[in-house]
Amino acid sequence: MTSQEYAESQILIVEDEPKIARLVADYLEGSGFATHHLDHGDTVLPWLTETRQASKGPVLVLLDLMLPGTDGLTLCREIRQRWPALPVIMLTARVEEVDRLLGLELGADDYICKPFSPREVVARVKAVLRRSQGGENLDHAAAGSDLVLDEEGWRALADSQDLGLTAVEFQLLKVMMHAPGRIFSRDQLMDHMYRDHRIVSERTVDSHVKKLRRKISEVWPEREVIRSVYGVGYKYQPEE
Repeated sequence: MTSQEYAESQILIVEDEPKIARLVADYLEGSGFATHHLDHGDTVLPWLTETRQASKGPVLVLLDLMLPGTDGLTLCREIRQRWPALPVIMLTARVEEVDRLLGLELGADDYICKPFSPREVVARVKAVLRRSQGGENLDHAAAGSDLVLDEEGWRALADSQDLGLTAVEFQLLKVMMHAPGRIFSRDQLMDHMYRDHRIVSERTVDSHVKKLRRKISEVWPEREVIRSVYGVGYKYQPEE
């Protein structure tokens, strides 16, 4: 994305500390983004519902964990259920929540720990948008299956049904589908999912795989295309 393209991309900042919200907004706007700020948890879902119905919704949500009214954890869960493809980056001072934020319960696309540099926020926003909006324009179908990756639309289709994957789940599936039969360790999958090489526990990868399998099984209840290899990792295997 160029700066000109960012100008049409709105970021929703949900943060109850005005100074932090203003600082983040200034840096995002300086990089060409439009921003909208909400400071109370109870206002988030109504605003998202209204704007997305009008096709004017944000391309990403920066969501503080601790908010007055509805808290960030609850909001992230609701956003995931209602708009699974809308990227969410959590802002948190509670490092112990990281595994929950990234997948064990909520499936946030990324997290940033306070205190943070506003430049880091801009970099993370751009990275998540690149993942969620796709960096390639070619569809990819695995041989012998009806599972197709729409890499431009950042969607996975099983028998033409959109699986509703998050950006991280899509990236995980994409890595394995491009090398059918290859066994990926959890460390290798983490390197592909999080290019900044942050420290993320193996449980987080397992959680993403579990959610990915569940979404595929909703369309294909009798097929298992993501296989576990005990003590090693995971592989994509569309056929025996």
